Amino acid sequence: MSSTPESLFSEHLRETRRQLRALWLKIGGGGFAVVLLVFCLAWFFIQPAPPRDIHMAVGSTEGAYFQFANAYADELAKQGINLHLHTTNGSLLNYELLKKDNKIDLAFVQGGTAAANRLSDPNIESLASLYLEPAWVFYRSDEPYVDLRSLTGKRIAIGRLGSGTTALTTLILQENGITSDSAELLPIGGREAIRQLKEESIDAAFFVTSPSAQAVQSLANIPDLRLLDFDRHEAYARRHPFLSSVTLEEGVIDLENNYPKSKVHLIAPAANLIANKQLHDSLVPMLLRAADVVHKREPSLFQRGKLPSAQFIEFPLNESAERYFESGPPLLQKYLPFWIASFLDRSAILLLPALTLLLPLFKAAPPLYRWRIRSRIYRWYTLLREMETDLNSEGNNKKLHTHWKTLQIMETELDDLHNVPLAYMQEFYSLRLHIEFVERRLIRKLRLHEPSAEFSETTPSSPNDTQSENASHSSANILSRTGETIAIDSTVSFPPSEIASTEKQPDRNDPPSKSQS
Repeated sequence: MSSTPESLFSEHLRETRRQLRALWLKIGGGGFAVVLLVFCLAWFFIQPAPPRDIHMAVGSTEGAYFQFANAYADELAKQGINLHLHTTNGSLLNYELLKKDNKIDLAFVQGGTAAANRLSDPNIESLASLYLEPAWVFYRSDEPYVDLRSLTGKRIAIGRLGSGTTALTTLILQENGITSDSAELLPIGGREAIRQLKEESIDAAFFVTSPSAQAVQSLANIPDLRLLDFDRHEAYARRHPFLSSVTLEEGVIDLENNYPKSKVHLIAPAANLIANKQLHDSLVPMLLRAADVVHKREPSLFQRGKLPSAQFIEFPLNESAERYFESGPPLLQKYLPFWIASFLDRSAILLLPALTLLLPLFKAAPPLYRWRIRSRIYRWYTLLREMETDLNSEGNNKKLHTHWKTLQIMETELDDLHNVPLAYMQEFYSLRLHIEFVERRLIRKLRLHEPSAEFSETTPSSPNDTQSENASHSSANILSRTGETIAIDSTVSFPPSEIASTEKQPDRNDPPSKSQS
């Protein structure tokens, strides 16, 4: 079965597209394989998604830590993070729970807890110091005490076992020469210590807490109770880096009752937020933002605006926390929901394979674009070359007519080709001129093969007439065939010089015309 011009033309287009696809596969296949390999390797290094549930040791339900932890939970819940609270007797047990229980991620501890108990653990890091919590020493006496040495021989509540209050109280009492041999040290704290102090069952009680705590507010205005003024407060701060010297101005606790009635100096450790080293990095900025919100809305009597910070910490500072204090929250977390920002941040490692692909593509894009545009023009030259080969040989008449129909299809396709960029119009119009050149040769060849065919055209009688006619908008002959008749219509214009040269230099394979013979 013979092939039609339409089928031959379609086959040519399919072959061209197949070659283009093969070329793209050669170019892109190797690059895709490399990128895929890099993606697979990067996947092993990408950090897993942060957990939605974290656990925190918070001390006694009576303490400030428990109240602050509940406020943290409310802030974190806004970002879809659930904070679970675990109560203990105090800071020391918070530390022990964080150290021994893998389920615990965070803990509140009082500054000095680690130093007083010589604690250290490479798997625990500091996130921040949150606020200063002074050491309050309430005592019953007719005369004010000069310093802690005045407590010798007294009954003293030093806080619950396992609490940070006990650790700090024991440390500073020992430095003042007071031990269980020289005073009665009672392991009670919180509400029980308040009750016994009011009932005069004990002589003094230590509390390490914020000024807004229940212990301070309930004991502040009892007439026969006094608050110890640490005259040597600077000495304590110099001896222990985790301690700060703070001053209570007159009336700062209670303006109505003017408490304290004069300026009082206290020593204050900082409440610390510590974490297991395995805590997900993305959670650290969220926790510190929650700490900022919670503690800065609480009234603070000391170092307003300076805490939370990286000062007054006892364990190595977490790297994410260090970046937070130096540069603020991560950029993505400022403007995006936490989970989206976390995913994008963790996916940053995948930028490496992306760049591996994009950089070569950026370099190859301009030449590939030029090649792609020109290929839409140059692909037609394969057909033109085949036609030229047949015109230069003794082809049969049927094949010539097939070429003629193919040329008509080519012209239709080119008429529909509207999206050629202006920079490539020179190649486009050169192609059209070359098609017209082959078309003219094909017409002459068809005339020679079918001398008896009727032509409806005006043929110049001489080369000079040809130049004259074409100079005044004469056209190339368009051949159409219906049955046994070949009609020539003048529709396409050619430059006179080109047509003249064509007439003067006939193809050497063409037989001589009747006029020549």
